[in-house]
Amino acid sequence: MMQQISKWNPEDEVFWAQKGKKIAKRNLWVSIAALFLAFAVWQIWSMTAVNLNKIGFNFTQQQLFTLAALPGLSGATLRAIYTFVVPIFGGRNWTIISTATLIVPAVGIGLAVQNPDTSFNTMAILAALCGFGGGNFASSMSNIGFFFPRSRQGTALGLNAGLGNFGVSVAQFLVPLVITVGIFGKLGGIPQVMTDGTKVWLQNAGFVWVIPIVLTTIASIFWMNNLPIKASLAEQMVILKRKHNWLLTYLYIMSFGSFIGYAAAFPLLIGIEFPQRGTALAFLGPLIGALIRPVGGWISDKLGGARVTLWDNILMVLATAGVIYFVGPDTKNFYGFFAMFMLLFFTTGIANGSVFRMIPIVMKDKVESSGVVAFSSAVAAYGAFFIPKIFGWSIDITGSGTTALYIFLGYYLTTIFVTWFWYARNNAETPC
Repeated sequence: MMQQISKWNPEDEVFWAQKGKKIAKRNLWVSIAALFLAFAVWQIWSMTAVNLNKIGFNFTQQQLFTLAALPGLSGATLRAIYTFVVPIFGGRNWTIISTATLIVPAVGIGLAVQNPDTSFNTMAILAALCGFGGGNFASSMSNIGFFFPRSRQGTALGLNAGLGNFGVSVAQFLVPLVITVGIFGKLGGIPQVMTDGTKVWLQNAGFVWVIPIVLTTIASIFWMNNLPIKASLAEQMVILKRKHNWLLTYLYIMSFGSFIGYAAAFPLLIGIEFPQRGTALAFLGPLIGALIRPVGGWISDKLGGARVTLWDNILMVLATAGVIYFVGPDTKNFYGFFAMFMLLFFTTGIANGSVFRMIPIVMKDKVESSGVVAFSSAVAAYGAFFIPKIFGWSIDITGSGTTALYIFLGYYLTTIFVTWFWYARNNAETPC
């Protein structure tokens, strides 16, 4: 297998049909697998934190929200670095490295949760190391953007991100199941006993990802390619001078920042607002958001990213208002709350695809477009830290997440204006 490709021009229809399409699709599917695992590892704590005190740990609610939030902080920070690595090191090379590093938090968490005397600081370090998974998104999206022609980037990026995001919901669905069985036998360690007397193997939340990580790293070695895309750090940093880089990043915070932040906070939020309900269905929100993302990219290829983003953003405001209504003291209702949150996850998924469709239309230069995709994903990933922390602050101050939701609602109103004024209205500066 030729690892380094010397010539690449996906905009040439003959080249694309004869050679480029096959290579691009192969790289896309390996990239999806690697990104899926990255998101799964990134979100281990969203389901692990909720169980820690049940097996003998003694952390406060604020500490638990912090553990759920720290992967978002470290992941977003790493994305800022990973944004610029593909043109320097090569997409295949970096995918191998970034996927292999996921072993560290997966094994570390599996070992640490077996001892209830493990300190909060140690747990916090392991939570932060899960950020390796969060960082991978920036380099993955940057890399895949180079493989596809501009006319197909909405769908390609939507598939890469959407099926990659699917790792969040699979982790939230799978972890509660695998911790109930000693699937690794003696190698996996002894079970813990929960406060209700149930035996669990919480270490499986980390160990279950080790073999898939190894296999995907091997697949990256044999089936991915480096493209002849070279740019120095200084050449890529020019996007920081582009106004539309910042505007599009502001919109992507609305979409992906909300998706990943709500995914991290949702299980804990259910447990606090509706403690009698449990968190078994929490995975459905990220599942909906991830599966609908490619549809958002595909629809935007047909109708235009700005138009889809605008109307979806309006629906997001209505969904947030619905969540606020159903957690109110006089109108509190789990089914209404859950339905509105599912709609909210749906809107984040559509906007994830539509905003990424806007980027290559607004940013004509291929390197700059790829850089904006990665940079916006890096900044938006801080939503995985700030949204759980804002919920934790709101609950500490008021006993409810309502204040946090009002803050998010106000922000969504501003993103409606940005989308309309610069991209969607008649005579907009950059219609797309």
